Amino acid sequence: MTRPSLALKYHSPFQKQDTMHRIHETARPLVSQAFNRQTACLLLLTLVSLLTPAIAAAGDLMAGAAKVDITNRSVPVNDPLYVKALVIKEGDNTAVIVTVDAVAIGEIGSITNEYLGNVRAQIEKDLKIKPKNIMINASHCHGIVCADVEERTIKAIKDAAKNLVPVNAGVGTGHEDRVMENRRLFLKDGKEADVRHAYSLPPDEEVANIGPIDPEIGILKLEKKNGDTLAVVYNFAVHPIQGVPSKGNTADMSGFASQVIEDNLSEGTIALFVQGCGGDINPVQYKDVENPRDAETLGNLLGLSTLKALRKIKCSDSTELKVMNETLTLPRSNNATRIESLKKEQEQLLNSLQGTSLNLKTFLPLIVKYKLYEEHPSYYSHRYLLENKLGRDGLVKLDEENRANMERYINNVYKMEKMTRNKANLALLNKHQTRNQAAGKTLDVEIFGIKVGDFRMITFPAELTVNIGLNIKKKSPFENTFVAGYTNGYNYYAPTAEQLKNVGGAQEDSDCMLAPEWQALFEAKAQEMIKQLK
Repeated sequence: MTRPSLALKYHSPFQKQDTMHRIHETARPLVSQAFNRQTACLLLLTLVSLLTPAIAAAGDLMAGAAKVDITNRSVPVNDPLYVKALVIKEGDNTAVIVTVDAVAIGEIGSITNEYLGNVRAQIEKDLKIKPKNIMINASHCHGIVCADVEERTIKAIKDAAKNLVPVNAGVGTGHEDRVMENRRLFLKDGKEADVRHAYSLPPDEEVANIGPIDPEIGILKLEKKNGDTLAVVYNFAVHPIQGVPSKGNTADMSGFASQVIEDNLSEGTIALFVQGCGGDINPVQYKDVENPRDAETLGNLLGLSTLKALRKIKCSDSTELKVMNETLTLPRSNNATRIESLKKEQEQLLNSLQGTSLNLKTFLPLIVKYKLYEEHPSYYSHRYLLENKLGRDGLVKLDEENRANMERYINNVYKMEKMTRNKANLALLNKHQTRNQAAGKTLDVEIFGIKVGDFRMITFPAELTVNIGLNIKKKSPFENTFVAGYTNGYNYYAPTAEQLKNVGGAQEDSDCMLAPEWQALFEAKAQEMIKQLK
């Protein structure tokens, strides 16, 4: 518990002057007496303690937060990108949570693979914080960061560490289900596809169902002792890749959400968005072609839902900080058989294309006419009646021919669309197959765990799909357990074992280096670590 402050409080400069005069007058006769040097020193220490604010007790939770602009301004900019740091300290134990408005921590995008190690090494050198106590999460927005993002990240952590103050902590959850959708489509033939801009979607009549979403917002709130909010950590699962009408550089919906939170809390509040299990979660209506793509609208909704939940969170000083970091060895995938099968499928699709006399120029007016006027598409009805009376069937035969040509043309389009999906996924499979064959059979990944009061979070360095997070949270013995992907490295997608039965059919399954067994191994490790964060 925090030691009560003995610092004197003054309501005006005059009151302070009068109080100091009275203390001085009281002390003068005492000092003037024949006290020994030891008594005088004790009196001086007493006076100093009266006039000095109390420092935090050894068991107090301390925290500091800071943010630094990391926007690449060599391209058109819509809104700023930030690296944000939260340093939390309890006794000799210190943890650092860093969030970056970037696509990934290494591997893809403009943050290098050396970034994580370099930042940790410098912070260990300068602040004596253990590298394994530092977690860095990418929001997965597709904004472009500045070239010196590494140096600016170090600055953010140092700035946060300079501003440590005693804090209370609270945990809670919010709910938001209006801003995202599962991008996996369950098809009637048993296969799955996903909603991407990289390729067209299957026909509506082939779609049977969609996957789940996770509407939970996991929230850690840190308050200064005077009740002001210091920082908010909020965990949510979605791909923040909606974009903005200007097409400029943007932190996307998570950036807008954080701004809403910061603007509506205490001056200087830092809101840190921690990306959850958003591997198969798109912004809602991701393929909309009727309206400009505007992440601000979605971000505002997420920010307001977080604020609504924050109002109900009560903070207390009975908090505890724990940090864990373990290495987990996972099996790499071997998709050689599936790659060959997909190549054969491509060849079969190509050979199944049918000749048709139509092209796009003739197909479009025909399809409009025949869909609008199914019974009499080629002319007015009286012409059909006349031909029928005269025993002629020219228009009927023309309609039959046109309909057959249109059907062949549409079938060709659907097959070519499927070929484009297969081609995109085949390229991903080949990339990872080549890499896995060269790297060996296993892959080591870093699993980070943190507990602040009743807030518990487990992280993974890849794009976890939403069912992974739902499974871990459901099995946890603790109510407020949260899961983050995209943390401390990047190892592409991490879909479920069930989803990996669909290899080659969706990006998550194809842009993956892991064998199906990875899921059970990670979920078991996650539960083991969560139980240790009791």
